[in-house]
Amino acid sequence: MTLFNKPLMLVGALFALLGATAQAEVDAEVAKTIKARLEAGNPKASYGEVRESPISGLYEVDVDGGANTLFVSADGSHFIFGDLYQVHAGGGLANISEQRRTTKRAAIMDAQNVDDMIVFSPKGETKAHIYVFTDVDCGYCRKLHNDVPELNKRGIEVRYLAFPRTGLNSLGYRKIATAWCAEDRNKTLTALKNRENVPLKVCKNNPVAEQYNLGNDVIDVRGTPTIVMQDGSVVPGYLPPETMIKALGI
Repeated sequence: MTLFNKPLMLVGALFALLGATAQAEVDAEVAKTIKARLEAGNPKASYGEVRESPISGLYEVDVDGGANTLFVSADGSHFIFGDLYQVHAGGGLANISEQRRTTKRAAIMDAQNVDDMIVFSPKGETKAHIYVFTDVDCGYCRKLHNDVPELNKRGIEVRYLAFPRTGLNSLGYRKIATAWCAEDRNKTLTALKNRENVPLKVCKNNPVAEQYNLGNDVIDVRGTPTIVMQDGSVVPGYLPPETMIKALGI
């Protein structure tokens, strides 16, 4: 998990009438100074590239894989931790930080190997797909799984990734790994979610730990189910089929 605590409220004030995100290349010495100061302050964290921010005098630095962004002074001595919002001239707000995270999440999920997922596909045309970080012992995971036939009927492909809520050294891990190690993974996952008595069998080189770490460290999964929509936006919990269909625009 990230080494920076999640803010409970927005940090700092909303900045009025911000322009578009700047893409200018950052001076190499400024970038070096910022990275050095941050690494000295918290050497356990991992920092991304230094970017210009829409606010003059502040620079953006992704931390711990991009789940969070720091807005840092040019000398690296101060930073703001939280999301950056744009106040539109005509009214309304836009979360610039979340827009960037959404784009990045979509690219990350698209880069994953679908063969390592347990996929429930429509019999006809696939109109959209969702990624679901799931656990076999979670009530709302079961509720969502019961909706899968209806989602498939409506053209939505469900791509499951494993996220044992109790961690990698737990009975929950052994249960969900059994599904990923089964000859018929779809049938076994369904049986486990239905609380059927399935003999537990964990094979070597299964992708559960990798998917768990992806959810934990990159996507910032905080509970199950966590749905990652096709555009990279995240739904932290259950959605009924009609709401899901509307959200996907189909």
